[in-house]
This record gives sequence, structure tokens and C-alpha cells, in this order.
Amino acid sequence: MDLVYLAISATFVNNILLAQYLGNCPFLGVSKKLETALGMAAAVIFVSVLAATFTWMVSTYVLRPYGLEFLQTLTFILIIASLVQLVEIIMKKMSRTLYNALGVYLPLITTNCAVMGIALLIAKKQLPFIEMLVFACTSAVGYGLALVLFAGHRERLQISAVPESLQGTSIALITAGIMALAFMGFKGMA
Repeated sequence: MDLVYLAISATFVNNILLAQYLGNCPFLGVSKKLETALGMAAAVIFVSVLAATFTWMVSTYVLRPYGLEFLQTLTFILIIASLVQLVEIIMKKMSRTLYNALGVYLPLITTNCAVMGIALLIAKKQLPFIEMLVFACTSAVGYGLALVLFAGHRERLQISAVPESLQGTSIALITAGIMALAFMGFKGMA
């Protein structure tokens, strides 16, 4: 039951994007079309789970036992950047179609603070391995869900009669705020 609570909380209540406001650059930049939002969501989910696993291992077995927690941020940045590059090279050789499907989104993940935020939250909470996997996966799924829902709203806004003074980023931020309020409604569940 604790894992279900953790999953609901990470996906909806404490959504990494709408509640903690991490990763908003791709949120605003990539969310103009549903297709690109789906690509970015898939890339974030994949890299977040992979990065969380590696950063958890380094944090648990190297940094904490030797009192090197002060190197956590630098270490996590290096791990995430290295993993993204490694995944990009492997995908290019093994699965050209998947590599082409992710396109530019895979390198962009290196600078996505949602991935780093998930890794840092896991280290801060000192979660055991299974809880870490559930938290990383559901946080990334929550990010993807918010991104895809927002992209759907933005596509609808393009064909809607929006006042000229609110067009573009203004209406996007208002919509994001309303979505954050809607996600807060799940607070009673968890």
C-alpha cells in the first residue's frame, strides 16, 4: 500500500512539474504540439529512471559511506550527462528508428532540471531501491502526463478565440496555473 501511495503522490499530488516547478523550460518550449510533447515525455521517463538508478547507486554506495555528500550535485550532473550521451550512442547503433523518434529530445534531457530534481529528491529522502524505482518512474510519468495534457490544451488554444493581449506565453502560463490547481485536487487522495 505504501508503494501505491508513493506512486499516486509522485504522479499527481507532488507532480515534479506542476507542484515543484522543475523542468518548466521544456514544458513551455516543447508543448506546442502533442507529437513533440509525447516524444519529450518518453525521453524524460526513460532517462529519469536510468539516471535515478545510477545516481542512487553512487549516492548509496560511494558518497554517503565516505562522507562525500558535498559532491552530490556535481556527481549527479556528470552521471546524467554521461548516461544521456551513452544512451544516445547505443540507440544510434542498436535502434536507429528509436533514435530518430526521440530526435533532438534526448540531448535536451541533459539540461532538464526535472531529471536532476528527481535524482536529488531520491538522495534527500534516502529511499530504498524499490521505492526509488517507483518514485523515479511515477515522477517521470507525472511529468509526461502534465506535458501531454498541456500540449493538448495549447493545441486547442491555437484554434480558440483568445484575446490578443493574452495570446502566446501569457495564456500558456495561465493554463499551466489552472492545471497546477487541478492537480492539487488530488491532495485528498494521498
